[in-house]
Amino acid sequence: MTENSLKADGAPTDAHTGAKGDAQKRPLQPEPAGTRLHWPCLLVGLAIMLVGSAYPLLFTDAAGRADHGLAMLLLWAMSAGLVRGVGFVPRAWPWRVLFSGPACTLALGLAAALRFML
Repeated sequence: MTENSLKADGAPTDAHTGAKGDAQKRPLQPEPAGTRLHWPCLLVGLAIMLVGSAYPLLFTDAAGRADHGLAMLLLWAMSAGLVRGVGFVPRAWPWRVLFSGPACTLALGLAAALRFML
């Protein structure tokens, strides 16, 4: 510890606020429910990442041109799968909706519909 981080009485201070013992007074917040690994989403995200890297033609149309709508949906499904799969649940509701398990399923379903039905 440096002299700047000690109070006059020699007690250590909190580095951010300068208050003595603040870090010890704050209780630890419990882990929010549902923040553990979500294997189905994680596996979908990893599969899209690996297959899309190994076979980039997945993101093209029948003529071989880039299909931006399909790429957007697949990358949304991958992002939502990886974010939710590792257990991260955003605090803000718009991000929580966009990166949820149902959003991953919706994006994957829409990508399949765009690829195989249209």
